[in-house]
Amino acid sequence: MQTDIFSKRLNEVMKTKKIKQIDLIRQAAERGIKLGKSQISQYVSGKTLPRHNVMAVLAEILGVEAAWLRGEAAQTAAADADGQVEQEHKGKQKRGSDMREFGKSTKLDNVLYDVRGPVVDEAMRMERAGTHILKLNIGNPAPFGFRTPDEVIYDMSQQLTECQGYSDSKGLFSARKAIMQYAQIKNIPNVSIDDIYTGNGVSELINLCMSALLDDGDEVLIPSPDYPLWTACVTLAGGKAVHYICDEQAEWYPDIADMRAKITDRTKAIVIINPNNPTGALYPKEILQQIVDLARERQLIIFSDEIYDRLVMDGAEHVSIASMAPDLFCITFSGLSKSHMVAGYRIGWMILSGNKNCARGYIEGLNMLSNMRLCSNVPAQSIVQTALGGYQSVQNYVKPGGRVYEQREFIYNQLKDIPGITVVKPKAAFYIFPKLDVKKFHIKDDEKFALDLLRDKKILLIHGGGFNWQQPDHFRVVYLPRIEVLETAAEKLADFFEYYRQ
Repeated sequence: MQTDIFSKRLNEVMKTKKIKQIDLIRQAAERGIKLGKSQISQYVSGKTLPRHNVMAVLAEILGVEAAWLRGEAAQTAAADADGQVEQEHKGKQKRGSDMREFGKSTKLDNVLYDVRGPVVDEAMRMERAGTHILKLNIGNPAPFGFRTPDEVIYDMSQQLTECQGYSDSKGLFSARKAIMQYAQIKNIPNVSIDDIYTGNGVSELINLCMSALLDDGDEVLIPSPDYPLWTACVTLAGGKAVHYICDEQAEWYPDIADMRAKITDRTKAIVIINPNNPTGALYPKEILQQIVDLARERQLIIFSDEIYDRLVMDGAEHVSIASMAPDLFCITFSGLSKSHMVAGYRIGWMILSGNKNCARGYIEGLNMLSNMRLCSNVPAQSIVQTALGGYQSVQNYVKPGGRVYEQREFIYNQLKDIPGITVVKPKAAFYIFPKLDVKKFHIKDDEKFALDLLRDKKILLIHGGGFNWQQPDHFRVVYLPRIEVLETAAEKLADFFEYYRQ
């Protein structure tokens, strides 16, 4: 049968060229063809044949003729192609006539980071072709006119000549002292200067923490939706990311019952993102207490990503979960990228607190990895003391009349008025996570929705699947642009949803 021939040749070439199913999905997306995992599985197993346009793309990716891949080529051509594959597979071609190919590590097979994935790749392609794209996809304040405080820039410039060498692997004393004092303000217990680690952004420290903790098969509870770096770092470290649901009907708070149900003997830690990206939720003390109680009961580490803790609106208060868990081992992450509009400076930190006796071996691992990278960005460390002390300009942004506050108000009101869209009002950060009526819009593939919006309206945003949300019914909007830009975006979105059906 033709399907059998196609399946046999597809598998042979994939094996020879060390191309995984996920590679086919990604490379096809780069060529404008959306393929799902189930489709690829059907092709590999010989259950179905691709359409002609898909077949052509697969052949292009694999570097073979589409006719041969289909099994329709002449016998001689097929024999030649089969022979070529066999030769490549056995390594029998003459030296100099072939080229050694290097594929990516298999450790990356299940690592996804769609915040900068196929939809963003298509946007970049369109930009290179001269198309202006309205970017609502990434929390980078600088392109939208948010300025770093002048005092921070001045202080860095004055200290540059003193930042030419490595610092202590954990960071400059002045920076860590300022962070320790910040931890005291946040009521985080049992923290000394040796418990503070600076990093090239929080991202580096998350990766470091997962690498030091996880053996193959160890599990970490991570929210869904999540900031996808958490899932990626757990996976890359050999662990298993187990996603607990955050409940949209309850202000996007974690579903504690779901969290409890997903704990196993392999579970080592619970991750919370508070304030949350992508939902903008802010967790109250009652929810945090339930998480602490669960972690205490099952003897789990708590990782708390609090990078947006100073971008809280409506008079609400951010509470660090570590302040409620003096008897548990906690690691709290924060930094200056968002609150001080210095995302490019790459300065973040983590704070170890609570019961460190139960984590001595783990801390040894953290110190080893911290030493191996020598140190984080020293010029950026030099501004931590300045940034955390004195007047905090970010407060002007998040109160009524401030840019972040007013932009949140505007986009929330615009989105909730679009038929087929519902949305929970965020209380922190600068993201909103609207819900699509999938029946109204016939949506089965949220990445395709994001690509269709990009191509039709030149608006770039990230679909819910990019945040490990399992249903194709959400998308994230970054509301950093000024209101006049958001107004244009809202008009285009409203028009798009009037006619869009998948």
